Formats: sequence, structure tokens, C-alpha cells
Amino acid sequence: MSDTPFGFGLPPEEPDDGDEGKKKDQESGGGQGPANPFGFGGLPGAGGFGGGPGGPGADNPFAAMFGSLNPNDLGAAFQQLGQMLSYEGGPVNWDMAKQIARQTVSQGSPDGTKDTSVGPAERKAVEEAVRLADLWLDDATSLPSGAGSAVAWSRAEWVEATLPAWKELVDPVAERVGTAMGDVLPEEMQAMAGPLIGMMRSMGGAMFGTQIGQAVGVLAGEVVGSSDIGLPLGPDGKAALLPVNIETFGKDLSVPQEEVRLYLALREAAHQRLFAHVPWLRSHLFGAVDGYARGIKVDTAKLEDVVGQFDPQNPEQLQEALQQGMFQPEDTPEQKTALARLETALALVEGWVDAVVHAAAKPRLSSADALRETLRRRRASGGPAEQTFATLIGLELRPRRLRDASRLWASLTDARGVDGRDALWHHPDMLPTATDLDDPDGFVHREQIDFSELDKMLGEAADKPDPKKPDPKKDEGEGENKGDDAE
Repeated sequence: MSDTPFGFGLPPEEPDDGDEGKKKDQESGGGQGPANPFGFGGLPGAGGFGGGPGGPGADNPFAAMFGSLNPNDLGAAFQQLGQMLSYEGGPVNWDMAKQIARQTVSQGSPDGTKDTSVGPAERKAVEEAVRLADLWLDDATSLPSGAGSAVAWSRAEWVEATLPAWKELVDPVAERVGTAMGDVLPEEMQAMAGPLIGMMRSMGGAMFGTQIGQAVGVLAGEVVGSSDIGLPLGPDGKAALLPVNIETFGKDLSVPQEEVRLYLALREAAHQRLFAHVPWLRSHLFGAVDGYARGIKVDTAKLEDVVGQFDPQNPEQLQEALQQGMFQPEDTPEQKTALARLETALALVEGWVDAVVHAAAKPRLSSADALRETLRRRRASGGPAEQTFATLIGLELRPRRLRDASRLWASLTDARGVDGRDALWHHPDMLPTATDLDDPDGFVHREQIDFSELDKMLGEAADKPDPKKPDPKKDEGEGENKGDDAE
């Protein structure tokens, strides 16, 4: 697990027999594969650092770009670099991220499965599973259905559909890093070093795009729906499942495929209900990520050293510096609060889904307990959610919190019923805190604030006239009466 946000690792090379990957590469104008996302493998001296195309330089885009270039070749190298890194849409080169993610998907997952197009039979099976899941959930939660439609996605379609949400999640962190890269020099030197700073920002955007694309591409080979990490990554109101990943997930479980699909459809439909009918929840979660990102501290002293000693013929020193702990979460009370807020919110979402789905599935599916435990172990062993968050924003979720949250929601159901449990989602201040997860019984039996009565009181106060202010209607009436008297 990387100790630094984003990790700045490089994706594996495109396999020689990956016909689909080759096609994608050719369409994008290169044949390099994601290990050389910048496309400079054909430059003079590109293999200089490794002594040949198979040496270390092949795994380092900067060494591949510059190698042992002589001064006469630098102009051509920087010209091509400018063309490849001309993205100006923000701190992350999302065009590159999308390309890398698609290339990673085309290579197949580590277990050897390849992405495939979704056929009509699979689409129908997903639609029927989500429809039945919604019927079962009606008995387990007071929140109505939140899925206006059900779709079956390939891995590539998942990448396309979720990139807008990844952009919203990752850009705050990348913005902090990008700003620091441009602010390390004194103001009087920034004008002189403008081209260098611009190039560094472009390189940073390209490196972020490479790492994010790799992470999202790997995740696409593992997720079974649009909400595996507890965040609404897909379009609103669209329950999505990935048939190829569901088949892989259930392959060694000794559970009928139909039951596996239905159980996962229950989880997807439960997430959809929660995010559709708790309007503040999405902004609360994404705001917590943004708050955590603001606490990322950049080691400006180290960055100043890198900028001051930057050698265009030895550019890999920049990448090495970025990998050596330059970006770390700031150990302050504010940062700890932001981290606890995010972890607790995600645990509450996943815990509620776990409790609700178990209540709906237990009486109907003989495999409910086994599937529930499989998913819990998957998360506890470092599933896609933990790995992706640790890679992208330096955050590792705590599986213990998920079990605690599920236990708390189940206890609330027993004590207050389904309606009383789900009523806690009406306002963020009504939700359990991290301390409450440590003492679920204390929270369950604690008197809760009735926010509906508070809202009613505030509404009545708003409608009541202020005695200190004149009443326009009364003044108007008095004026008319005075006028009548005058006549």
C-alpha cells in the first residue's frame, strides 16, 4: 500500500497478445501501452537509461522521454512533450486517465477474465433482479425505490459512467499538489521560471492521470455495481450491475448464480434508495473528501530543492521526489476531524445497506448468510474500496467500523422499528457519530431530538409578524381610513 496519496506508480505494459488493447492503442495514435503513457518510446536515445528497450528506462516515462538525449535532440523532445501534455482542463489530465483506464480494462483482470460486451440475456437478467430486489426492500426500509432504471454494464462502460464522479473526488487533492508546485519559487523568480513551472504542472497532471487511470481500470475489474465503495459513482437513479464481474465473484462460492446476482442487486438497489431520498448525503460525503484533501500538506522545502536543482537531462529525479513522501496528510486536529467524519459517514452508509439487505434477503435466500460474510471478508481483506481510496487520496477505510455500523443499525431496527431507524437520515445531526459506534446501545436508547417539531416551530416563527416592524397591510388600511375621515 502506497504511503503517499496517488502513489505515482506506473501501470503494467500492454501484453503482446492483447488484440483489443493494441486496437485501442492504435486508435489513440501510439503503440506504447500504459507503461509509457507519454508516447516517447521512439525518440532518439529513449532506451539510454536502461541500455536498451527492455531496461529500466522502459518503466520510467521520464527516462523514456529524455534518456541520454544530446542537446540537439532536446528541442524535438520538448516539442513532442508539449504536444502530448497540452491538457489544460485542471490539475489532472483526465483524457490520459480515461485512456489508461480503458487500456487497463482491455488487458483483463489478474484472474484472466476479459471484458466482454453485455448481451440481451444478461441485460434482461439484471433488470429482473433489480425489479425483484426493489420489491423485497419495500419490507425492509421505509425509503421508497430510488432506481428509475436498471442497466448492465461492461467494465469499459463502468469506467465511462463513473469518471465524472472520480473527477469530483480527486481534483481537490490534485489541486493542492498542483498549486504547491507553482508556488515554491519566490514571486520574482516565477516569471523567469514560468516555462519550467508550466512543464512541471503538466507533468504532474500527466502523472496523476496515469495513476488514477490505472487505479480506476483495476477497480473496474473488481466492482459488481455502481456503488461498491459506498459513494454514488454512477448517474442518479440508475442501478447498475456488471455481469462479467458478478460471474467471477460467484464462481467459487457454491451458490447458484441467480442468487448471487439477486443478492448483489439488493445491495445496489439499497444504495440507490439511500442516495435518492437523502438529498444531503451525496454533498456530505463528497464534502468530507474535499475537507480531507484540504489537509494534505506539501513538503515545500523538498519541492524547492527539486525545482532549484531540476536538470532537463535527468527528469526522473522529479518522479523520484514525488514518490518519497512529499505529499502527506497534515497531523492536525482539523485533519483528524475531517478523516473521522469521512470514515464514519462511509461506514454508516455501508452499515445501513448491510443491515437492510440482510433483513430483506435472510427470509428468502438460503445463501444470504454466506454471501453477507463473503462481502464482509472481501472488504476486510482490502477490497476495491480500501485500495482505491488509499491510492487516490491516501485514505484507508477501517473495516471494523463497517461491522460496528451494521450492528448499530440492526439494534435500532429492533428498538425503534424500520421507520424510526430510517428517520435518522432526515438530518445529518441525527446520525450516529464515531463515538456512538463504540457504544451502540447507548445511542439506541438515547432520546433523539425531534427535528420535525423544531422545523414546525421555526416555520411558525417565520410566519408570525414582528411587533417591531410596521405591518404594511395595517398601515395601508389606516391610510385609507384617514383619507375617508379627511373627506
